[in-house]
Amino acid sequence: MIEQLFGSKTRVKLLQLFLANPGRSFFVRELTRKIDEQINSVRRELANLSGIGIIKSDNASNKNKVYYEVNQGYKHFKALQSIFSVELPQQDISSASQGDLLKRLQAVGSFDVVIVSGTLVGLEESEIDLILVGSSNKQKLEKLVKTIELEEGKPISYTVIPESEFKYRLDIKDRFISTVLGGKHSVLTDASGLLKKFTEKR
Repeated sequence: MIEQLFGSKTRVKLLQLFLANPGRSFFVRELTRKIDEQINSVRRELANLSGIGIIKSDNASNKNKVYYEVNQGYKHFKALQSIFSVELPQQDISSASQGDLLKRLQAVGSFDVVIVSGTLVGLEESEIDLILVGSSNKQKLEKLVKTIELEEGKPISYTVIPESEFKYRLDIKDRFISTVLGGKHSVLTDASGLLKKFTEKR
């Protein structure tokens, strides 16, 4: 229904992302990954939304990339934000993008639990962006994180925790883990069922 109202699935996804993240800017290829749509379609809708005035662009900080963000001064900004907060869940990373991230992480390590938080789910401030439970090839993981940082245009903080330590931290309700699980986050995998068991105990 909302797609019919706004005329395009890509436009709806872009509006959802922008309106859920006021004050945050995105470049074109980043947007295509996050909403899982073709780049030509994204470029076309960015032009449409820019023409209307809903979003604004800026390339002053980086001559090689144009960044887009929602125009909070747009006269219908609050109304649109209200519509999309009701009609669509606020999720910064699409399910397809999450699956892609998980595959890339599993290629450099063996992780039973992967939790995404912080800037990767649209939070401005957070202690951590990725919690990886298991083991990894340290050099390959560092290289992958650097690649993700380039894609996101922001530094990514992460930690690798052995499964036994993670289980212990869950049992004692460790402040760090509890804060992440109590805030906005996304669980990409819980292969060992540790988080499920923890949730059932609560």
